Amino acid sequence: MNVEPLLLSLKVAGIATFIVFIIGIISARIISRKLFPGKSILESILLLPLVLPPTVIGFGLLYLFGKNGWLGQWLMEWFGIQVVFSWTGAVIASAVVSFPLMFQSASAAFENYDQNLENAALTMGASKVKVFFTISLPLAWPGLLAGLVMSFARSLGEFGATLMIAGYIPGKTDTIPLAIYFAVESGRMEEALMWVIVILCLGFSAVLWLNTWSRRKINFVRKV
Repeated sequence: MNVEPLLLSLKVAGIATFIVFIIGIISARIISRKLFPGKSILESILLLPLVLPPTVIGFGLLYLFGKNGWLGQWLMEWFGIQVVFSWTGAVIASAVVSFPLMFQSASAAFENYDQNLENAALTMGASKVKVFFTISLPLAWPGLLAGLVMSFARSLGEFGATLMIAGYIPGKTDTIPLAIYFAVESGRMEEALMWVIVILCLGFSAVLWLNTWSRRKINFVRKV
């Protein structure tokens, strides 16, 4: 059994989820607490990947990171990084399509607890950084964890945008979804079925763990 698609998928999804987790928390924290002109427009732009076809997202990324795209040229000239037809492109595609899930969860998490706890700590002399890590983050953690798990699952299953920007190069960009598609195209149905079962198990395990953890958290709060 060739495990390269599994290892690559976990690598791509893991890195993409880490990026999305950090950027999602920062952007959600800032936007959810501020009122400014165009806030709704900005939020709509950040959530746009939820409703756009993956091929449209892939085309946009290809336009930006291709050899003639301004980001692609800049990365190649200054850092020697080629995004198109590389696993880096797969990471970017996965991060873009999964970001809205993290952003939504983080925004809800930061809005749904009593902000007076933060204000009380600030009035007692605690710095904003300390308040964030000792009060805000722990209180928002259930929602952030939900966004983290769902973002990972979405990154793991990304196909359309990845195919557009990373292509299918065995041993280099062949994530599980791409391996399934091209196995079917080549008539290798048993191989495709094997990878379908693998990704079903991974996705199901992630969602099952999240649901189980959420129920235990709710029951614990009720008992307290």
